[in-house]
Amino acid sequence: MKLITWANLLTIGRLLVILPCAWAILSDEWLLAAVLFTLAVISDFLDGPLARRYSQASAFGGLLDHATDALFVSACLAALAWSGYVNPLLPGLVLLAFSQYMLDSKALSGQTLRTNWLGRNNGIGYYVLVGIPVVRNALALSWPSDSVVELLAWLLLATTAVSMLERAAVYVRTRS
Repeated sequence: MKLITWANLLTIGRLLVILPCAWAILSDEWLLAAVLFTLAVISDFLDGPLARRYSQASAFGGLLDHATDALFVSACLAALAWSGYVNPLLPGLVLLAFSQYMLDSKALSGQTLRTNWLGRNNGIGYYVLVGIPVVRNALALSWPSDSVVELLAWLLLATTAVSMLERAAVYVRTRS
């Protein structure tokens, strides 16, 4: 298994923008946050297809990609929570959900990650939730309102909890 691939390098690039993006959010440097967020989204869209195109997809690459996504959105959500945009429970729950997902998939033993529909859509929702206030503030827009952002955060908190319960139920059913 080759660890250094173009796709993994792209993912590592996303990993490197986590702290600068969170700092930009905390510092109200919205244009910088929007640029870093956009780079992260682009890299997330490209790393998987790049790995498949060059036959470099691996369990390690999938784990690196998903872990980077979880760290990116959690750090940005934590910065948004600190700034009062989203509830502070969500960033920690995102990390717990990812940890459960990783352990349930036995990803540390080299197996591929096992997704579910709700968890996958939550992952997209986390990026959308980060992007709304970042892009809105960078462009000095007034919509969507902070109330919409807060409502979406609570919705994602609920669906993340449901996804975790669903994954736990499947685990219990398959063990008995």
